Amino acid sequence: MKISPGITDILMAARFLEGRVRRTPVERSGPLSDISGSDVLLKWENLQTCGSFKLRGALNKMYSLNDDEKRRGVITASSGNHAQGVAMAAQLLGVRAVICVPGSCPGTKRDAIISRGAGMVDLKVIGRFYDEAEAEAKKISGQEGLVYISAYEDHHVVCGQGTLGLEFLLDVPDLDLLIVPISGGGLITGVATAARALRPGIEVIGVHASTNPSWKAAWTEGSVVPVEESDSYADALSGAASSVLFPLIRSLVSGVVDVSEREIARGIAFLHSRHHQVVEGAGAVGVASLLAGKVKCNGKRTGIVISGGNIGDQTVLKAIEEAGERF
Repeated sequence: MKISPGITDILMAARFLEGRVRRTPVERSGPLSDISGSDVLLKWENLQTCGSFKLRGALNKMYSLNDDEKRRGVITASSGNHAQGVAMAAQLLGVRAVICVPGSCPGTKRDAIISRGAGMVDLKVIGRFYDEAEAEAKKISGQEGLVYISAYEDHHVVCGQGTLGLEFLLDVPDLDLLIVPISGGGLITGVATAARALRPGIEVIGVHASTNPSWKAAWTEGSVVPVEESDSYADALSGAASSVLFPLIRSLVSGVVDVSEREIARGIAFLHSRHHQVVEGAGAVGVASLLAGKVKCNGKRTGIVISGGNIGDQTVLKAIEEAGERF
């Protein structure tokens, strides 16, 4: 399998998604601009329908299915956000969807999946981390003939995610640096493809949780290798780096950095305190990397993708307490 989207593919996805997803706002962050000495802008994808950018790719993929595929039904694996988009589309299209999530998927996300599916979704909790849920979903797909919908290794999904980058660069065409969460790699592939098509010299940096060192190891080794992961505030960044997307990401992205659990907690607390926004751990990693000095803006006009806001109240409170400081 090879995935190689172009700007035309992303423009076609944007045309389809217009009116189906929100064009989320971009806001200059005064506090982060002061801290970094650079102009910093945030794209609030936590305000997207379903609370995450994942709706873009899920809808773009689900609506590409032919009649036979819809009749067979679909199955997907998700850490929680992609599943909500698939569930929403399944309800709208009248398509049966089996959704496998890991035990690390928070209850808030599980409840939202069932609610958005409105009777069309069969939710299964598999193992502890994303890779276990993905393996089971692929197994069931083969056994039952369900269409497997990847959360990241799919042309239509990547192009849907790319519309976020398209919007960002259309709103702020002179961005010099773009900081993007990275897990499987679908988001950063789509966003970087769009951004570099519109502004070829832009630098793109991926940020992941230290508890899942898959991308750090892949960048060092030159290929995806097995790693151990543990629980994180950034539950949506669970799972291995994509070996399918890795070569393309290496050609589009300048590098990857990791942030610790306390640094992610600081990012969540900072956005809550200074911007009055509820942001999940995965959505806060870009801000966390800047606050921790892991990414240096060096006067560059910087965009940060705030990828989602699906987080429980108690987790927000825990993060604020763990951050241990006022902003």
